[in-house]
Amino acid sequence: MPPVTEREARKVAEEARESEWRKPSFAKELFLGRFRLDLIHPHPEPSAEQVTRGEEFLAELRHFLETRVDPQQIERESQIPDEVVQGLRDIGALGMKVDVEYGGLGLSQYYYNKALVLIGALNPALGALVSAHQSIGVPQPVKLFGTEEQKRQFLPRAARGVTAFLLTEPDVGSDPARLATSAVPTADGSAYVLDGVKLWTTNGVVADLVVVMARVPKSEGHKGGITAFVVQADAPGITVENRNAFMGLRGIENGVTRFHQVRVPAENRIGPEGSGLKIALTTLNTGRLSLPAMCAGGAKWSLKVAREWSAEREQWGRPIAGHEAIAGKIAFIAATAFALEAVLDLTGLMADEDRRDIRIEAALAKLYGSEKGWLVADELVQIRGGRGYETAESLAARGERGIPAEQMLRDSRINRIFEGSTEIMHLLIAREAVDAHLAVAGDIIDPDADLKAKGKAAVDAGGFYAKWLPKLVTGPGQKPTAYREFGSLAGHLRYVERASRKLARSTFYGMARWQGRMEHKQGFLGRIVDIGAELFAMSAVCVRAEQLRHRDPDRGAAAYELADLFCGQARVRAEELFGRLWTNTDALDVKVTRQVMDGRHRWLEEGVLDPSTPGAWIAAADPGPTKAKNVHRTVT
Repeated sequence: MPPVTEREARKVAEEARESEWRKPSFAKELFLGRFRLDLIHPHPEPSAEQVTRGEEFLAELRHFLETRVDPQQIERESQIPDEVVQGLRDIGALGMKVDVEYGGLGLSQYYYNKALVLIGALNPALGALVSAHQSIGVPQPVKLFGTEEQKRQFLPRAARGVTAFLLTEPDVGSDPARLATSAVPTADGSAYVLDGVKLWTTNGVVADLVVVMARVPKSEGHKGGITAFVVQADAPGITVENRNAFMGLRGIENGVTRFHQVRVPAENRIGPEGSGLKIALTTLNTGRLSLPAMCAGGAKWSLKVAREWSAEREQWGRPIAGHEAIAGKIAFIAATAFALEAVLDLTGLMADEDRRDIRIEAALAKLYGSEKGWLVADELVQIRGGRGYETAESLAARGERGIPAEQMLRDSRINRIFEGSTEIMHLLIAREAVDAHLAVAGDIIDPDADLKAKGKAAVDAGGFYAKWLPKLVTGPGQKPTAYREFGSLAGHLRYVERASRKLARSTFYGMARWQGRMEHKQGFLGRIVDIGAELFAMSAVCVRAEQLRHRDPDRGAAAYELADLFCGQARVRAEELFGRLWTNTDALDVKVTRQVMDGRHRWLEEGVLDPSTPGAWIAAADPGPTKAKNVHRTVT
């Protein structure tokens, strides 16, 4: 495939994103300096029917996981046993998101998330199998974009089997403009012929059906473009060439899949030609919630382990929890676990209500959950010390409780990369956050816009900012009585409102300063997004605590304490990020990176051996006679 220019890549991405906002968005308003608490408060609630159906399934799932799944067997054998997959199939866990009329359980997003919290905390590889199948595999895109015939053909099969989503290629990661897998229409138009290679195909090794993104060439009668297809996984011409192995998720079925002259019926195409990326991005709006669900599960489990170990382990005459250094870590884990669940529950329930556009909220939940979940796992290992670094199998072999803290750390690391890396999520969210600005002023900085378009944009922008900027000076957050129904948390909500306006002003200042170069200021944009994520999490935490206070006063009082702690921690992080918007080493980072790439600092690489280079581990001199290995070594 010929090289793709930056402008061409941007055009593909812009055409794929949803350009209109048909429903209100709390997070979008937050980035614009408008704190619309009414969009999330009172906290959404599941319907009685959803509760009954969801709680019944969670009880059955919990029993299955407790009695039929050995998480350490999966870790030890690097494979999920067939009987476990069959058991999930038997209880309907593979059809949680498939509607009842198509043979599934028809669970809400909220309860689907709860199920993933259970599964993911027990074994993240098992959680990856279930979530990759239902969040981004065949069920979701067919449910959202499939015809009635496609739903009746594929969804009952998806409710009983395993499916996968195939987008990434060896030379294509987060830049779909370079996608090379082709889907050439047959002469009679009855089918497409697929050729290409897909990498990191989670579930692709064991899937029954797969969704494949392939490029249809533009020709007479064919619009062409990246298009989505449902493909039978055992169709002639499909080969799985490798089962990949990773740092974590050792039971994951992830491989390299090759398509050679694979014939796919035209009726298996999802949506029109050229709509594949839009389908993928829309699917991910809610599909991304599977990752923060497993991050929340990991954080809740980490709190349990940290609490039990810190009460049991003593140092200098007292339990380690009594030392401030450890207390700070436990407090961080507790506050963060509460926050991750609050963000997850709020976003999941908003997805169920379908009254708001949650594309930014879901992306923030994924970003925040993966980043904070990783920090929680790291702190747990630190609290456990040497036992945190030791494997569960080794601990059990010498008579201790086999706590897989190091496994949690390894398994959670991928979440910062899965379904959009942190860096890509920063850019994706930033693009949505500045959408209102680009809508009125985009032509001013667009190199392709003519003078007439630039002139009109200047007039439109002047009118927009004349009305918008004055509103960012004062607001409810200045009044000590604002949000007083939240009691001791009112001050935190006032901070969110003020910080929201400050965030919007900062974004405007950045656009005024850098204009067309703004998209390359990824350090600045990343901090803008991270501030928004902290404010969103604070909002979710406060609303969640208030909901619990009304539902259960005792638990609500405890929730208020956790919310107060989390908001205090989040405010410190947000203020640091605000300071780093303008005081940072971004320019110097870029300068030194260019020097590194030019070879100026290759001298710094001297004095080491490269373990990836063949022969690097062979000693230069003859090591002498080989000695027999022994378990014990004698030191004299």
